[in-house]
Parts: sequence; C-alpha cells; structure tokens
Amino acid sequence: MALTSNIDWPQGFPCVLREGHTTRHASPLLRTSMASGRARQRRKFTSVPSVHTCAWLMTQAQAQAFEAWFAERLVDGVEWFNMPLRTPMGSGKLLCRFMDMYEGPDLVGIDRWQISAPIEVWARPLLPPGWGLLPELVIGSSIIDRAVNQEWPEG
Repeated sequence: MALTSNIDWPQGFPCVLREGHTTRHASPLLRTSMASGRARQRRKFTSVPSVHTCAWLMTQAQAQAFEAWFAERLVDGVEWFNMPLRTPMGSGKLLCRFMDMYEGPDLVGIDRWQISAPIEVWARPLLPPGWGLLPELVIGSSIIDRAVNQEWPEG
C-alpha cells in the first residue's frame, strides 16, 4: 500500500475540530505472560495505525457535499484518502480512512451541522530514525536553531 492516495480531503471542507479530537495508537508490542508472574515483551510491528476521533462543523452546503463525497468518492468510506491533521510532528496530510459510518449530520446552533467519526491513520507520524536516541537535541532544537542562524554581535 502506498503512503498516499489519489483522493484528497476537499479544500472546501473544514479542518477537524480541536474539541474532542483524540488519538490512540495500536500497540506494536506482543506480551506473553509467564508462569512466574513475569511477562516477556517484544516488538511485533514497526508500523502501526492510529485511530483519531474527529468531528467537523459544516455549513449546510458543506454537509451536503460531504455526504455525497463519502458515498461516491470514498465508496461509503472504503477508500483511503489524504487528510490534513495536526500531530506533534506538525500539520500535514496523512493517509486516512473512515473506520465505520460517520455520525450525524447533527444540527448544531442555528445553521451548522456536526459530523463525527473515528478515522484510521495508516501510520503514526514520527521523527526519522535515530532522533529517538537523542531526545535532548529534539527538545532543545529551537535553541540550537536560533544559535546557528542568528547573527551574533562581535565582541
């Protein structure tokens, strides 16, 4: 499976609401309980999906277009698509698909419609390999960037 799709989240659709947006990663571990009461653990997979609980607030026209796009372009949620999501890695397009039928549209306020759904993300976004061995450099990256790129007075 490629890490992108030829289907993109339409530009006229809103971004995911912050309220209620959660992320849960599938476990890459395999745990075996031993007779002694201890357990053995090992990595079973290096790439695991994440589940994002998402909601969108849409106008009537956006909600109409969303339902048609979901039914026709995503074949009722079967197809993968690229959607902008914010993660600790920043904002970017991630490969996603709906895990089930969305909830809503529910009328919110006078003229907005809320749609919510669990979204499966192909793989959790991570720093390139090797950066996990140097967490201090990642944590201090803003200071290092400033020190390298700022012009210092001669003295």
